[in-house]
Amino acid sequence: MSGETDAKHKTIFLVEDNRADVRLIEEALKNSSVPHQVMSVRDGVNAIAFLRQEGEYVNAPRPDLILLDLNLPKKDGREVLAEIKADPQLKSIPVVVLTTSRNDEDIAHSYALHVNCYITKSRNLSQLFQIVKGIEEFWLSTVTLPMNQ
Repeated sequence: MSGETDAKHKTIFLVEDNRADVRLIEEALKNSSVPHQVMSVRDGVNAIAFLRQEGEYVNAPRPDLILLDLNLPKKDGREVLAEIKADPQLKSIPVVVLTTSRNDEDIAHSYALHVNCYITKSRNLSQLFQIVKGIEEFWLSTVTLPMNQ
């Protein structure tokens, strides 16, 4: 279903420990033409609990897109990505790694774990907004996402 015909409300799940980055990403998505909600957690343990609808997240919606930072407390983004892509119930959810790491090993390891896209965050506000706008346009408007299961 393309974005042109799919008016369904999209859920973006942001896994990011930096509150300022959460606020900036939410701000960048505010003018999106795609109806959406952004839900976020600040560490990898809560990310997995949210995705598996465990504990306080029993009523959490299944996200249409996951934006995942790599450097997280409790369980890092690499571990979270590995668990998502190894779980038959979760592996079809697109995951975009959105991180400050430009480390070649992080990039190679993320793709080896079947990340859908790896993007390096910019510290320049205008560039960060452009990056988030690009993510929104591509992942929420252009691509065909799997139906929620």
